[in-house]
Amino acid sequence: MTRNVAIVGGGQANWGERDATWKDLAQEGGKATFDAVPGVDPDDIEGLFVGAVQPERFANQTHVAPMVAELLGIEVDEMIARTELACASGQAALRYAWLAIAAGQLDVAMVLGVEKMNLGREHMPEVQSSMANVLDREFDGANGLAAPPFFAWYAQRHMHEFGTTREQLSLVAAKNKTNASRTDFAQFQSTVDPDEVTDSPEIAPPLHLYDCSGITDGAAGAILMSEAKAREVTDTAAWITGSGQSTMAGNSINNLPSFSGWPQARKASQNAYDQAGIDDPLAEIDVAEVHDCFSISEIIEYEELGFAERGEGGQFIEDGRSHLDGDVAVNPRGGLLGCGHPLGATGVSQALEITQQFQGDVTNDRQVDDATTGLIHNLSGSGSVHSVMVLDRDPQ
Repeated sequence: MTRNVAIVGGGQANWGERDATWKDLAQEGGKATFDAVPGVDPDDIEGLFVGAVQPERFANQTHVAPMVAELLGIEVDEMIARTELACASGQAALRYAWLAIAAGQLDVAMVLGVEKMNLGREHMPEVQSSMANVLDREFDGANGLAAPPFFAWYAQRHMHEFGTTREQLSLVAAKNKTNASRTDFAQFQSTVDPDEVTDSPEIAPPLHLYDCSGITDGAAGAILMSEAKAREVTDTAAWITGSGQSTMAGNSINNLPSFSGWPQARKASQNAYDQAGIDDPLAEIDVAEVHDCFSISEIIEYEELGFAERGEGGQFIEDGRSHLDGDVAVNPRGGLLGCGHPLGATGVSQALEITQQFQGDVTNDRQVDDATTGLIHNLSGSGSVHSVMVLDRDPQ
């Protein structure tokens, strides 16, 4: 018999181009997490899960989970692990903590996602080279298929097949960057209109600078608890009611099933919806944090997550249906385009946003009215793996 599991709260370090080390970010994120959950301190943590993608490359450090325990004063006596699943590493950490608590192995777990990516302007070629590691390094990465040209390829194909427009891409980026201007930890703090997106420098046609998420330093942490423990701490939590993952390829682009969609995202979300008892995601999901590493990503995700029909994602944003007052509020914190994308921290931050939306603990100008059901989504690698988690204000 499995148990109900809740995210009761958490906190974040400031995101951006930081003059801070990997250890600094871990400590800032850890302290913010404990500060945000009164009554929980390091002595209460039984399990620790650290989402981190490339500390070996960015910080010359491996075996980081025990190091985080040491930095935060946590004596883990039940379960400790680092998770690595490229851009979904944070959600993977959440998933493993959830499963451990649901199985009765733990009652209280901490999840911390950390990434230090900015190494100074002189090291930018090294950073870009490291990012190619999430592809098949020997073939795709070595031949220059970094993230911008890869997602430009998807944008070109989606435009060709469905008539998606440059203006619709700009609407996504403008929405998310404007939402981020209301988020205190976000990397980018300025409102942006669609024309500014279109007029920003071209990076990989049709993608422009503002269509691309940033290279970001940051950390985010969350506390997960069994139902009995959670009810001692808070009256409002985010209960994990469903989770799904799917892949239809390895890392090589040669094996991807499509260049205009992600059927693996559709499969992962359907698995999560089935567990959570969701029949109509557009009608039942109030708020969603999706993986908008590039503006085209969010448009495709509208379709694959069941918010829009195949090929109609561009019209979905054009009609304002993903705005804060739309059919489903997508990326109210600003997404990756606005907040930045510290790889291992992103999934954790997404889950915190849903939790804080339920708790009414975000600024009024990005609060989603009466949000009771939420979703987080991450893609990773060459878009070959998709991870989805459904959260609810009430346990099933």
